[in-house]
Amino acid sequence: MMIVVIAATNLSSENRTMNARTADKIEFVYRVARFGFLLALGLLALRALFATAAPVKSDDRSNPNAVATETTSLNPPDKGQIPVAFLISDGAVVIDFCGPWEVFQDVMIPGREEMPFRLYTVAETKKPIRTSGGMQIVPDYTIQNAPPPKLIVIPAQSAPSPAVLEWIRKSSKTTDLTMSVCTGAFVLAKTGLLTGKSATTYHGAFGRFEMQFPDVQLKRGARFVENGNLATAGGLSSGIDLALRVVERYYGREVARKTAYNMEYQGQGWMNPDSNQTYATSPVSTAEHPLCPVCGMDVDPKTAPKSVFKGATYYFCSEDDKKTFDAAPDKFVAAEKKL
Repeated sequence: MMIVVIAATNLSSENRTMNARTADKIEFVYRVARFGFLLALGLLALRALFATAAPVKSDDRSNPNAVATETTSLNPPDKGQIPVAFLISDGAVVIDFCGPWEVFQDVMIPGREEMPFRLYTVAETKKPIRTSGGMQIVPDYTIQNAPPPKLIVIPAQSAPSPAVLEWIRKSSKTTDLTMSVCTGAFVLAKTGLLTGKSATTYHGAFGRFEMQFPDVQLKRGARFVENGNLATAGGLSSGIDLALRVVERYYGREVARKTAYNMEYQGQGWMNPDSNQTYATSPVSTAEHPLCPVCGMDVDPKTAPKSVFKGATYYFCSEDDKKTFDAAPDKFVAAEKKL
């Protein structure tokens, strides 16, 4: 702040005129400075506002991997719980569904005693499911008697039957959101619901997903991708971030932030769908460091199954991956060359 003190003296008419002009200049400078100060305050306020705002919808067509996020919120019911169906089958990856399960069960709304989400498992039959690592789960419901869900979570799991795919299609007509985690995107894509839309999946399955679903635009390096009432997450822990994002869309960022805090979860990916950029570019297989062309994982050439195609030797993580490659080797080789 500038303080100007002008002492009164016996001034001639000329001096008084000069001093009047000087005073006018000082007044002008003061007004400009005051305007600049107020403008700076306004800009700082806008910056703070946008720093805490939810992600906005992006449509950067110059970047094929730009991730679009839904700016629309999800409307929770005035009373009662939001039913969440976790669709599982043999081989379901534990963190893919248990991560989101933990998020939804930990949400607390101030002033409300009832938990906002009602969680249950759904499978084709009531037969116990053996998940990754050998955990056994008896499903709460079958696809014939499950309560109508408002959220569906589809983790990585075994190949779905036509009946399961039809249940997803039918149920998704009335869901607020149907989401996949990891290679659960393959299950969701098989329903046809992702046709013409963007999606992501586990980074080791990028090539296989593009070959199997050429009508779905794969987003490499995305933590999650949202399209209307559909959403897909990247691999494994990405499902936690997508679940927190769902909480944010229902109840706001502060509730989601508090949920993450109570879980002692320090990941920030739920606020930034582009945060998986480290997986945007797949590693290249070399003779010294061979990778499975199907899943992209490290392999030991001394013990791994192998195939020879056009004079080149390819090593695999499993016999299943070898069979997948042998069924269409030219497509996998072409996909490797694109990387």
